[in-house]
Amino acid sequence: MPSYTAKMSRQLPILLLSFLATRAGAQIRTPDVIYMKSGGAAFTMDVFRPAKPTKAAVVFLVSGGWSSDHSRLQRMAPAIEKIFGDAGFTVFEVVHGTQPRYKVAEIVEQVRTAVRFVHSHAADYGVDADRVGVAGISSGAHLSLMIAGSADSPVNAVAAISPGTDLTNWGKPGFLFTDDPAIAMFKTALGIDPKASKNDVETRLKQLSPISLVNAKYPPTLIVHGDDDKLVPLQQSQAMDEALTKAGVQHKFEIIPGCGHDEKTFGPGLMKALQWFKDKLLK
Repeated sequence: MPSYTAKMSRQLPILLLSFLATRAGAQIRTPDVIYMKSGGAAFTMDVFRPAKPTKAAVVFLVSGGWSSDHSRLQRMAPAIEKIFGDAGFTVFEVVHGTQPRYKVAEIVEQVRTAVRFVHSHAADYGVDADRVGVAGISSGAHLSLMIAGSADSPVNAVAAISPGTDLTNWGKPGFLFTDDPAIAMFKTALGIDPKASKNDVETRLKQLSPISLVNAKYPPTLIVHGDDDKLVPLQQSQAMDEALTKAGVQHKFEIIPGCGHDEKTFGPGLMKALQWFKDKLLK
């Protein structure tokens, strides 16, 4: 979740395209649609409308390490358009504010606003507001799960690839996300005061943990994780799987053997997300 390398971003479209054998008809692409204005800044998404729409939509959160920008969107756009657009999904690719300028809690609200924008403008884009899925990779997966667990969740299905889910138990019980040396740089992004007590830190991390939001009304959820992920522990998805099972939520947990926090997991993960959304939003 904290790292989403430029190398991976460059390779991902090439890797994903290799999974597919055919090209679909032309799509309409509308860049820089403003979904929110705040503090003098405009937050945007790109919209892809397929040649043969199904009225279902996928909101894809362009995010890595809670950073997001248009250059990353442009690198990923061909693959995301190919995967979901060819299947008839209208795709909304969301760019959010980047940490540390924006805290993670603020970013959660930004992407939630983006999904609500899709709902309120569904008719404008030929979308059924009751057939909206949200997906993301790494921090984008974390944000997707946070949206899914919000009150009156604005999504009908979610697909999370390599997500962090329980920041108070990072890899093992009682080990905080911020105790990991590789993660310490994100304390500011998480809104944690360096002088905060451990209890205060735990409270803050719990508020930003999707696992804390799981309840019986949580939408159908797909979780995909590589079992050799050295950045975001597999335990994070295992814990979410257990929480969803306990709450009686319809879900599926898929492990990619021998793969880590990289395109070897992300590529197949997106193909599994496509099938999940077909099953949950098209039937």
